[in-house]
Amino acid sequence: MASLRALECLVAVADSGSITQAALLLHSSQPAVSHQLASLERETRTALLRREARGVKLTSAGRAAVADARRAIEAAASAVRSARAAGEAAGGVLRLVCAQSLTVPLLAGVMRQWHRRQPEVAITLRESTAMDEALGLVDSGEVDAAVLTAPSAGRFTITALAEEEIVLATPADHVLAGQAVVRLEDLEGAPLVHFSPDNGLSAWLDQSFARAGVHPETVMRTSVTATAPQLAAAGLGVAVCPVSAISPGFPGAVRSFSPRWVRQLVAVTSAEPDPLVARFIGDLRSHGMSVPGDVRTQLAQAGPPDETPRPSP
Repeated sequence: MASLRALECLVAVADSGSITQAALLLHSSQPAVSHQLASLERETRTALLRREARGVKLTSAGRAAVADARRAIEAAASAVRSARAAGEAAGGVLRLVCAQSLTVPLLAGVMRQWHRRQPEVAITLRESTAMDEALGLVDSGEVDAAVLTAPSAGRFTITALAEEEIVLATPADHVLAGQAVVRLEDLEGAPLVHFSPDNGLSAWLDQSFARAGVHPETVMRTSVTATAPQLAAAGLGVAVCPVSAISPGFPGAVRSFSPRWVRQLVAVTSAEPDPLVARFIGDLRSHGMSVPGDVRTQLAQAGPPDETPRPSP
């Protein structure tokens, strides 16, 4: 295969009309340029230059080759620029996968800032409800980072981002809405809007209920995290969900658990993140979790829960 240096020599000769001038342009010697051109002619099996008294001219084959040679040189230069920009966290492609409920409250604000301030960085995003699926994308190299709850697997690099509270969502007139805070034990026998097995919250909550010896009655299931509290507010039961699933203007009641129940949100990478990924993760940590003002007000007005965190399963 022709070397990039040989193509540079061909373009330089085409532009200057002289091997001597081409050598000057390339900061090389005339014999070195001649050697590269001879190598390129052997590779193409045809003459690319015609030597004349006043210099050299391209043959028809040379003219055909020089156009592609210019594109190849520019592509190589572009590759170097792209790599340098990514290495300096100033350009490139950032591929993310995110737990479905975290896209808006955790990622949206930072992504908006990057689109405005660093438009040369292209960000692609997948959403997932299954931790194993998200970790698989990181493991296979299909994404650069996953944003989700802390996994138990130890083969990844984990960076803490924020804590997220787990809350109870109920209809506005529900008996539990009249309490300042609720205990997990208060859900014994309660009608529960639960999550489908394809949503990782399903198994996670089942483990929590089992550890507490609590047995709510599942009345329906949904795959979409943000749908569960809306169904609860509509009167179908209660929902236990991350606060990120509660949208602004939520028509039901939101209550904290006592002890306070939180989960850790993290960024997961296959190794130490490169500068571009590390900068984005740093911005996520600085930005933190966004909770709608009316939801924060509800939780604050209801009263402070016991701050001792409930252990995760």
